[in-house]
Amino acid sequence: MKLRFHKSILLLILSMCGSVFTRAQDIPPKFRVIAFYTAKNDQAHISFVHEANKWFPKMGAQYHFSYDSTSNWQNLNAGFLSKYQVVIFLDTRPDDPAQRKAFQAYMEHGGGWMGFHFSAFALTPSDFPQNWDWYHNTFLGSGSYGSNTWRPTSAVLRVENHQHAATKQLPDTFSAAPNEWYRWSNDLRKNPDINILLSIDSSSFPLGTGPKAYEIWHSGYYPVVWTNKKFRMIYLNMGHNDIDYEHHTNKELSSTFANEAQNKLILDALQWLGTGK
Repeated sequence: MKLRFHKSILLLILSMCGSVFTRAQDIPPKFRVIAFYTAKNDQAHISFVHEANKWFPKMGAQYHFSYDSTSNWQNLNAGFLSKYQVVIFLDTRPDDPAQRKAFQAYMEHGGGWMGFHFSAFALTPSDFPQNWDWYHNTFLGSGSYGSNTWRPTSAVLRVENHQHAATKQLPDTFSAAPNEWYRWSNDLRKNPDINILLSIDSSSFPLGTGPKAYEIWHSGYYPVVWTNKKFRMIYLNMGHNDIDYEHHTNKELSSTFANEAQNKLILDALQWLGTGK
């Protein structure tokens, strides 16, 4: 009698757990994210893309958003984008005129966008020339790439605006993950549409190790995270892992998503893009 009673209790508990699990699976995500990537141009960018495509699904399960990714840029069209509240560019940008037009329309009609590191790169002449004025000058506001630090090192970042949803929970300063930091041709401080959220703190200088002298920054103002007030968007200059190029091993020497404060920034920004909260 006692054995049958214990079995009944166990079956009841298992049934309840199964019901809870089923209900949890049935709960729709708060928002849907699609990430576009190329992952062909630089081992540091490839490393970041692979890392991101492992990290974001884990965060999605924890914070209740769905995450899909694709290297097929032909999916950058109105029909496909209509399924998602947030688009991420992990490493590059579209080059096809039709894809660019679809992305601009998506953003102008309230879509959300998060861009990392190389997604803002533009240099003429190069394989990624500045040939998309709306994106680089109007949307991002940064213009062309100017220069970068080398090698990838951590920097102390300063929060410029604590009122934004992405930065409300950040300390005044924090050390970021190692990164190759970019300088831009346009001064974002002079653009009234741009809201600079984080910049490199002066305590970071000298920033970079060289060996070339111009790869080491000793002073200046360098924004690294910003939004454009006319769109639901955020750009983050992070996204370049340190790689062992010197010994030709391509071994990963750093991780972008191994930084708690930086991860908080990314997650809060993503949830703001997806839900407005």
